[in-house]
Amino acid sequence: MGELHDPSKRYIITFDSRELTIAMTTHAKPNQRHPLSSEHNHSECVSEALDTAEHLCVERGVQLTPIRHQVLELIWESHKAVKAYELLDRLKPLQQAAKPATIYRALDFLIEQGLIHRVESLNAFVGCRCSGHQHEQLLLICKHCQEVEERSAPDVMLALSQEFKQAGFMVHSKAIEVHGICAKCQKLSGDQT
Repeated sequence: MGELHDPSKRYIITFDSRELTIAMTTHAKPNQRHPLSSEHNHSECVSEALDTAEHLCVERGVQLTPIRHQVLELIWESHKAVKAYELLDRLKPLQQAAKPATIYRALDFLIEQGLIHRVESLNAFVGCRCSGHQHEQLLLICKHCQEVEERSAPDVMLALSQEFKQAGFMVHSKAIEVHGICAKCQKLSGDQT
C-alpha cells in the first residue's frame, strides 16, 4: 500500500470479502498549515482550539467548567493521544481533589461536545481540530512519535458509507484509525516506504 499522505494514490479496503478501491483526499482550509509540520505554531493551535471550545459551549448553552477547560488544555498540550490516568496525574497538581471520576466526567463532556476524540486502539484521547462542525474521523497514528493527525478524508468516508448501505448495515459510529509512520518521522529516519 502507498503512503497515506499522498492523495494521488488509491487504496484498497477489504469489506465483507469484496475489495473497494478509493482515492484518499482531504479538504484543508486554504492557508491552514499541516498540524504536525515543522512550521506548525502549537501555541496558536492550542489557543484556537480553546477559543473554539469556549465559543461552542456558550453557543450551545453548556458549561465549560474550569476542570473541563483544564482537561481540554492538558489534552491539547501536544498532538499525542493521552490516557485518562495520565490526565489525572497532570491534573492533580492543579486540582488536588481530582479523582478518576472527575477525569472521566470531563472526558465524556468533551467527547459529547465534539471537542476531543477517543482513540479506541490506544484507549486514549486527542483534541479535535474540526470541533466547529459534525464530522467523521480518520486518525493517522504514528508508531514512532505517537502523534495523531486528524483527517477528514470525505472520499474515504463516502466510499465506506456506500459499502455500509449495500450491506444493509446501520452504523452507529465510525472512526478509522490507521497506524504507521508519519511524514515527519519518515523524513527524520530517511525511511520513505
